[in-house]
Amino acid sequence: MVEFSKLNAADFIDEDDDELDEEPGEVIESAPPLQVGQEREINSSLGLKKKLLKNGVGWETPEFGDEVTVHYVGKLLDDTVFVSTRDASKPSTFNLVQGQVVSGLLHGIITMRKGETALFTMPPELGYGEAGAEGVPPNSSIQFEVEFISWISVVDVCKDGGIIKRVMEKGEMMGPPGDLDEVRVKYTAMMDDGVIVAKTPEVGLEFYVKDGHLCPALPKAIKTMKKGEKVNLVVQPQYALGDGEKDSDTYPRSSVLRIDLELVSFKPVVDVTGDSKVLKKILKEGEGSLTANEGASVTVRYTAMLEDGTVFERKGLDGLDPMEFVTDEEQVIAGLDRAAMTMKKRELGLLTIKSEYGFGDTEVKQDLAIIPPQSTIIYEVEMLDFTREKAPWEMNDRERIEAANKKKEEGNLLFKGGKYQRAGKKYDKALDLLSGDVSFDDDLELVQSLRVMCWLNGAACCLKLNDFHGAVKHCSMVLDVEFSNVKALYRRAQAYMETADLHLAELDIKKALETDPENREVKLLHKNLQKFRAESDKSDAQIYTTMFSRMTNDKSPTTKRLKTDNVEKNKAMEEVIAMELEKTAVSSQPTDEEMVVDSC
Repeated sequence: MVEFSKLNAADFIDEDDDELDEEPGEVIESAPPLQVGQEREINSSLGLKKKLLKNGVGWETPEFGDEVTVHYVGKLLDDTVFVSTRDASKPSTFNLVQGQVVSGLLHGIITMRKGETALFTMPPELGYGEAGAEGVPPNSSIQFEVEFISWISVVDVCKDGGIIKRVMEKGEMMGPPGDLDEVRVKYTAMMDDGVIVAKTPEVGLEFYVKDGHLCPALPKAIKTMKKGEKVNLVVQPQYALGDGEKDSDTYPRSSVLRIDLELVSFKPVVDVTGDSKVLKKILKEGEGSLTANEGASVTVRYTAMLEDGTVFERKGLDGLDPMEFVTDEEQVIAGLDRAAMTMKKRELGLLTIKSEYGFGDTEVKQDLAIIPPQSTIIYEVEMLDFTREKAPWEMNDRERIEAANKKKEEGNLLFKGGKYQRAGKKYDKALDLLSGDVSFDDDLELVQSLRVMCWLNGAACCLKLNDFHGAVKHCSMVLDVEFSNVKALYRRAQAYMETADLHLAELDIKKALETDPENREVKLLHKNLQKFRAESDKSDAQIYTTMFSRMTNDKSPTTKRLKTDNVEKNKAMEEVIAMELEKTAVSSQPTDEEMVVDSC
C-alpha cells in the first residue's frame, strides 16, 4: 500500500514550475458546473480530469495550505487498487501543500465541496512519475476516487510561518476588527507539552486591539478574525514574546505557544475627526445604512461626563427633553456635531472628545457640574431620529435655486460674524446646488447671478483665511463669465500681491480702473502696489550695494600688504575673492519674475 508521507519531493511537480503559476480552477471558472456522471478536463495544461460522482453542499472549496479530511481509493486504469483508506475505515487528514500528496490530488481537491465525491484521472506527471510506487508501475496514469469529508482553513497570518491559524469554527459576517476596536476574547494558551500558561475567565476578557495583550501574536491574529470565529494558533518564539522582552514568568523565550482563541464580540471604534481626538465606540448598531449628513435635523439623548465619571449634563433621560439641533451649524460642541453626522438611527455610541473639539481652554459651568479647562469629555449618546438635508439630485430646478439662495444668505450672516471658514462652506454648498450638470433653462440669468455672487463671496472668505490661491481660483471663475467684473479683478489683484505676483496684480488693477476709473478701493490698492514695488526695488538695490561693498573691501590696504609680503599667498587670496564674487553675483541675479516686474 502506498503511504503519501513516504513519497519523495522529486515525485511531485516542482512548485516553482511555470505551469503552477496558473490560478487553481482558472480553466473551469467560466464553464457550467459538472453534473453527476459527467467528466471534464479541469486543467488542460496539467491533463487532469474530473468525473463528478456525488454532489457536495454549499459553494466553498478549500485552498492550498488548508487541512482536509478525505476518504480516497487509488487505482490503476484497469481498476487495480493500490491504496485505500476504506480498508481501515478511517479517513486521512493532511495539508494541501506540495509533498503531502501527489500533485493530481492537490489540484483536484481544491475544486471539491464538502460532501462531494469525485473520480480524478491523472497522467504520470501528476502521479508517481518515472519512479512509480508500490503497486504502481513507472509512467502509469492513475485514478483517485475521493470523498471530501471536511476541511479546516489554515492561514499563515504573517506570511513567515510565525503564526499559523487553523479555523476551527467560522464566524459571522461582522469583522475583522481594526486597531482602534475593543474586543472581547476567550483563550487558553499552552506550551507544546500541554502546560497551560494563561487562560481567560469564562466570560472572556476585553481590551483594545492597539493596546495588545498576552503576546504579540494575539492582536495580529485577532485582526484576521470575524465575530464568533474560533481558531487554534501555533505561535513561534518570535511572536510569543515582544522585541527586547525577557523570558516571561510562565514560559521561556524559546517556547512555541499553542492558543485556542475565540473572538466573542467586538465594538468598532471610529476615528471621527481623523486625528484621534474624537473617537466613537459603537455600543449598539443602528438601523439601515443611512447616517445623518451635514445640515441634517437630529434628535439625540445623552449623558455627558468627565473622564472621572462626573456627570455634567443629561438630555432625553430621567424625564428630560432630548436634544434637537442641526448639524454643521455650531449649535453643539464640535465633537458631538461631527460624531452625529456618522450615526445611524437608533445607534448607541460612546464618544471620547478631546478639549480641542469640546470646551477648549475655558472653564464652563453646566447643569450638573463645572467642566475644567482642557477637559476630555465622554458622551454616551443615542441617535433617536434625524431628517437628512436633501441632496441636489433629489431637488427640481426651482428647489435648487431656492436652497442655493438660502445657503448664500446663511453664508453672508456667517461672514459678517467673522466665521469665514463656515461661510465659505455655505457658498460652496450653494455652488454645488447650481452646478453645471443642470441646464436651468428658464432661470439661467438668475442662476448665473447667484453663481457670481457665491464665487465673489467665496473669494472674500479665502482672502480672510490667507488662502490666496483659492481666492484667485474663485475670481477667475467670475472673470470667465464676466471678464470686466471690478470686484473679481480687485480681489484677484489682492491675492496676487500677497503671493508676490506683482505683474499680474498690475494687469488686474489696470483693467479694473479702465472699467471704473473712479473706484476708490482700486485706486488705493494701486497705490499700495506702487509702494510695494518701490520697497522691492529698494531691496534689490541693497543686494547690489552689498555685492560692490565686498568688492571694495577686498582691495583694502591689508590685502595690498599681503600681496607685497607673499606672492603665492596673494594668488590664493585672489582666487578666494573671485569665488566669493561669483557666488554673490549668482545669488543676486534677478529671477524671470523680478525682471518682468522691473520692466513694467
